[in-house]
Amino acid sequence: MDTLRNNKNPWVLYETEVPHSRFCDPACGVSPAEKLSPEHMQRLRNAFTGAKAGVQIQEDRPNGRSTSNRGANKEHGMNLEEFRDILRSVIGPDFEDTWAERFFSEVDISCTGQVKWQQLCSYLLLEYTERERASIPAAALLDSQPQIRHCSHNKREPTVRVVAVSHPPPLRYISVSKGGQITVWNSSLHILKTVGLAGDPTEEVANTRRFRGWTTDAVYMGNVHRVAIATDCRDLHFVNVSTTSVFEDVHLFGFRSVLTALCYWYDVQCPERPPLLLLGDEKGGVHLMRFLNHSKGLFKNPSKKDKGLQRIFFPDLSEHSSMVSYHHIPNIHQKPVTRVMYESSTNIIMTSSESDSTSVVFMTVTVKREPYIIKIKQGVKCFDYNASLQLIVTGGCDRAVRLWTLYVTTHPAATLLGHHTSILDVAIYQPVQQIFSYSRDAELRVWDISTHHCLKTVRLRFPCLQPAQIPEHGNFPFLLLSPSFLEHTQPHLVVGCKDYLALVNLAQTRRGGGGWLPDEGSEFGPEIPSGPALSCALYNPTLRQVVTGHTNSSVSLWDVETGKRRLQILNAHGEDELTCMTLDSTHRRLITGARNGTIKVWNLLNGLNLHKLEPVTNTEVTGVTCLCDNQLLAVGWSQQIAQYDIAGAKDLYVRAHMSWKSSGVHKSDILAVCQCSVLGVIATASHDGKVVIWRLETQGPLVQLQREIQAGDMPPVDSLLFLQHRAGNRKLRNRGVLVSSQAGCLSFWSITGQTSTYGQFYAPEQPEERVLSLSSDQPENKVLVSGDTTGWLQIWDISHYAVDIQHRSFCEQPPLLQRWKAHTRGLVSVEVLRVADRLLVLTASSDGSAGLWTEGGDHVGFFGQDVRWDITDPATYQR
Repeated sequence: MDTLRNNKNPWVLYETEVPHSRFCDPACGVSPAEKLSPEHMQRLRNAFTGAKAGVQIQEDRPNGRSTSNRGANKEHGMNLEEFRDILRSVIGPDFEDTWAERFFSEVDISCTGQVKWQQLCSYLLLEYTERERASIPAAALLDSQPQIRHCSHNKREPTVRVVAVSHPPPLRYISVSKGGQITVWNSSLHILKTVGLAGDPTEEVANTRRFRGWTTDAVYMGNVHRVAIATDCRDLHFVNVSTTSVFEDVHLFGFRSVLTALCYWYDVQCPERPPLLLLGDEKGGVHLMRFLNHSKGLFKNPSKKDKGLQRIFFPDLSEHSSMVSYHHIPNIHQKPVTRVMYESSTNIIMTSSESDSTSVVFMTVTVKREPYIIKIKQGVKCFDYNASLQLIVTGGCDRAVRLWTLYVTTHPAATLLGHHTSILDVAIYQPVQQIFSYSRDAELRVWDISTHHCLKTVRLRFPCLQPAQIPEHGNFPFLLLSPSFLEHTQPHLVVGCKDYLALVNLAQTRRGGGGWLPDEGSEFGPEIPSGPALSCALYNPTLRQVVTGHTNSSVSLWDVETGKRRLQILNAHGEDELTCMTLDSTHRRLITGARNGTIKVWNLLNGLNLHKLEPVTNTEVTGVTCLCDNQLLAVGWSQQIAQYDIAGAKDLYVRAHMSWKSSGVHKSDILAVCQCSVLGVIATASHDGKVVIWRLETQGPLVQLQREIQAGDMPPVDSLLFLQHRAGNRKLRNRGVLVSSQAGCLSFWSITGQTSTYGQFYAPEQPEERVLSLSSDQPENKVLVSGDTTGWLQIWDISHYAVDIQHRSFCEQPPLLQRWKAHTRGLVSVEVLRVADRLLVLTASSDGSAGLWTEGGDHVGFFGQDVRWDITDPATYQR
């Protein structure tokens, strides 16, 4: 990801490729940014700066000055009632009180109960900025880096062209190297076979009869199952691909000039119409060949005595007039033709060259009309045309991508700058209204057609790339397979660089833009329980919402009473996996950590990014916890504890305080953190099995705990849980108040008085599994919920468990109240919650789904399912 460094804050790295986007449900109401006009803003400003001081704001005088009492510029805060009254006086009574309350809560991010003018301006500025970002769609590329394959049979020569062959199924690719090597690939880009073009038949020894020229282009002739290959020997090779075997059956040689660009068209709707093969040449002309009886063959069949490869001398083509017609249009360009296309609906030929005076030319096949000519300095190396969009895209040596509307040749509709070297290929991807461009330095860019924004830049990491060297390419690096070509296969883009091929999967629909996230049938696809793998989840009792974090760096907020999504944040940490999250003490802000070491603070009411916290290292953040005074603690692979003050933070960037005496205490990566405010401690656990208890007051270690094992390496600790009710009970606080999960074994620890294990048992049913998450009904601590790596959930009765010291390495399990298979894969989060006087269990899994269950094991439903539930009505549960 490209980054820019801030000179004022040297540690700050700004993401330039993937801005986060947020999408709210329409049921949340109209955004304040949509409801407030500039006139409204002026009146609000006057109200904030003058109303509280009793200042009468008067009309402007004719001289342009206004009169007001002294102190009118002093800023005053407003409470909710005053704010609601001001809104009614400014925009009228046509809004609900709930909308005003939500507006007030979104602005009052510090939860002071007061809103000031500066806060309102900051909020609206962020709102407008995020709306502008959200209007920019996500790039169609689904892979940050594509799968790359080596064309070992190319003998280090570049691939000139790759074509897709759909018949006979399944889908195959055929690549043609500069040296004439033909390689057949399966749909996963694994080599199936390779053959070479036929050489000069005059060579006496058959074994030395190999092709000695350079290929210039190739095209797939779908209805006759041939691949036509042009070479600098002024000939054309027709390779039969109608069966799984690939062989050359016709060689047309003796053209007057070298063929440089090919195009083939046939009528899918009317197969009997003669197909057309267009051949651009080095002298700027175009050859047209129509195959009149293609169902019987391309040319007249040779005599029976002439077996094997059929060779046809081009000047003798008239002998095949019953099978093929030929027409030549000379001197269209002053330089070689670089691309040729045919538009059947208008019978127009489009060609390009690197000529300044005839860069792109569209002309009718009959040449009866005056051609349209686009003139570009240094000419055009590549172009693409889309008939339904009436759009032409060009690229060339001047490194600019230009968009042209058909028949307007004097100036482009847009010029897109950003490439640093010559552009080798461009392609229009109509399903998402985007353009792909590729330059000589192996840089792939994605552009939005409507906004002209560069949505993404990917430097393809081909192994052949060398520092300060430009790799060799063929003349036609792209192969774009759209959904119209592939019925049951993911659309994708194949890119060639020297003797390597890269395959990039593409989205089939437009993603990431457009504001509101609809309920069903949205551009994100229908709401289904399964999606990107979950990495964490939690319940917000204040907003009565479930928050899920996903490995694709997205965050979703769900209404716990219905299972409906309320808000979604995309690209929260760019392209890096989201690993952990927690709530602040007000439950209005969400803190998320990521695999790249970044930590961000979000407003849960509107999805705005409030703060970016200074990363300690660029390694994974595994846990975050927020203390009661909104001091945030973060742990991870840095093996240290970092503290951030987010209570009164006004700046976007918040620095880390390394005041904790944590250096060298943990010798391996910290994997879990948990706090107990009643005892004034936190607990951290690391990969080497060590659990450390820290005192909040001194910010130093208090005690270290570790299981005893008989042999082998100490397994890592996966999860920690403080039993808060026990910690607050004087009789029980010296007993087992901390639960740790290690290789499936749950250990109950005392951390005050006599530190010891008060109980431990193996929780999963299957051997060698792990428990990834723990939870309990914290007001009472009567039950313990555990979720393991097989997707099973267990509910244990711990009301009388771990209250006496256990001297054995393992003791009996507590009573198992319930056990069921909640998900198909591991449970990354479980949480006991109380909603509408019902005790429920939240589960989140790496299978991409999050569910809600009753304590008895009834399935309320999966968040995002089509059918909504009513938490107060068990009849709506999924059972």
